[in-house]
Amino acid sequence: MKNRVVRKFLEYVYNNYVGNFLGFVIGMASTRLVSHFFTTRSIKNLWGLTAHKTVISKQTYTNLEWTISIVIGFIVFEIVSKWLKKKLAEMLPKYKLTQWMVEKEEKSPVSG
Repeated sequence: MKNRVVRKFLEYVYNNYVGNFLGFVIGMASTRLVSHFFTTRSIKNLWGLTAHKTVISKQTYTNLEWTISIVIGFIVFEIVSKWLKKKLAEMLPKYKLTQWMVEKEEKSPVSG
């Protein structure tokens, strides 16, 4: 009984936090995408005069970073929670280290 409770708890943690964590990490990494195309006025680019990128205000830059990170993070979260978990569920029985995640059928004693 205790083994089943621990297994269910670990499955719950796995199902909820893997997608959330990957979505968060990739969403935060996607903010670099904004800095690839846009810049703000600063002394290093002479307040936008020598900028090679599109110059936008700091408020717009911040809003764009947040929006991009949320959208890309959500897309990654959905991909992980819907598609990747189905593929892993099919492949899990093949690997010894992850067999604890696959629920084994318990054989009931046959009364005779």
